[in-house]
Amino acid sequence: RPSLSRLYQTTTPRLDLSGMFLPKFAALSTLADTVEPLSLCDLAAKLSCVRSNVTQLVDRLEAEGLVRRVDDPKDRRGVRAEITALGQERQAAGAERVSKVHQELERQLGAIDAEKLERALSAIT
Repeated sequence: RPSLSRLYQTTTPRLDLSGMFLPKFAALSTLADTVEPLSLCDLAAKLSCVRSNVTQLVDRLEAEGLVRRVDDPKDRRGVRAEITALGQERQAAGAERVSKVHQELERQLGAIDAEKLERALSAIT
């Protein structure tokens, strides 16, 4: 039976999102789920982080061609982030990988004694 630490060690490396860090994937997923481009302030709120972090994150995503900045139609001073077609492709590939890792986790967790798992989770919360 797999232990929790072994489970973590074997599944975490599999969460390779085509060279994408999890914050990038989270930002792309958030932008993919919106109809309109998001202000950087709104994106920061949805990602639960400060705007300066989102600005740097959007800079990196934009440099990779995954996101583009567009003018805010309601505020000339404002800027919004919009996912590109390449960003949508990378997000979809990452989402597929995340789904596979979730399925593998569910399979492996099924082999763990539920009582031991509950005790272990209680110990860390």
